[in-house]
Amino acid sequence: MSWLEHHRESERLASQAQVALREDRRQDAESLYLQAADAEVRAIAELNPSKTRTLGISVVSAASLYYKAAQYARAEEVAARSLGDAIPPFAKDQLRSLLQSVWAEEIRAETMTGFASGQVLVSVSGGEVIHGGAPLDLITSKMKTVESLYHRTAEFLADVTHRKHGQPSKQIQDICRPWLFQAAAGSYQFAVAVQEKSQGEMFDNPLSTEKVADCFLSILRAGISDPDEGLSQIVPDQEYRSTFLKLTRNLAPRGKGCKRVEIRSADDSDAVRLDPEVRQNLTGAIGKLNTNPDAAGERKTLKGVLRALHLDKDWLEVAVNDDHVQVHGVGEQVDDVIGPMVNKPVAVLVVEKNGKNTFVDIERND
Repeated sequence: MSWLEHHRESERLASQAQVALREDRRQDAESLYLQAADAEVRAIAELNPSKTRTLGISVVSAASLYYKAAQYARAEEVAARSLGDAIPPFAKDQLRSLLQSVWAEEIRAETMTGFASGQVLVSVSGGEVIHGGAPLDLITSKMKTVESLYHRTAEFLADVTHRKHGQPSKQIQDICRPWLFQAAAGSYQFAVAVQEKSQGEMFDNPLSTEKVADCFLSILRAGISDPDEGLSQIVPDQEYRSTFLKLTRNLAPRGKGCKRVEIRSADDSDAVRLDPEVRQNLTGAIGKLNTNPDAAGERKTLKGVLRALHLDKDWLEVAVNDDHVQVHGVGEQVDDVIGPMVNKPVAVLVVEKNGKNTFVDIERND
């Protein structure tokens, strides 16, 4: 058989594995991923080494498939051996990241704490970010937003009523408790894995940590690529949809502290990419969901520091130069979107009528 025939067989088996995974047949999925990986290795054996790009794609595919099959030693063997081959830089970068994920999985397997299979890699680059380092406040802000997105995804999948205030319930936090792990050095990277806990009979909807992670990435992709129809199909509820868009915008860079944020699963090279242009597009999508009739009219932007916030009483206060300006009509906002902005520079879009400022939108203004 030729490289192409073996490669197509690998793709067919991997596709079947994805179906099994969606149907929560993990053992079947891992068995199919293993067969797919073996087929890709046979394809590599038939490949002319001078075809370096094709070789790079194939070795990344084989190592990733072994990783998905939970065959971590074999994934490590393929990745480590292939780093010495004449393959393109993109393939070497992916193999290094995959190796770091393999080592993390092996370390986690030795602990008493269980984790869902796979992990999510988050990298930031550009701006003030340097190789292997970044401003602490920038990274903690991104980590907190990722955690909020995980919790919101778990609540959405469990059919929990949209939460406006306070922390997620203990049940949700037990089902979905993200952990932070060191990732391979890039511009700056960290890995997020979700601790596994049994949900028992807490919810009518069956919910697994793996399902939360998959849906988390699907929501991010749809929110960026098609925030109107695509995201509506995944998240029909408008309140949830608005919150997901705002949290995704919080994750997107403005261009100074960093210029790009990328999020991918450890075994997938198809990253979710956020940059200032994406942030601008998300702002437009969020504006379409604003149905407050009091927010109609000529708008202006207040730029200052968010000094006070009282969602129950429907107001926030912004320090603009030497003035403290109150803005009303913020009751539809949620804690984990706006709370992290307190004492931070913000831009608040308002409508001013008769000396009263009515809230339209708010975002960080670093």
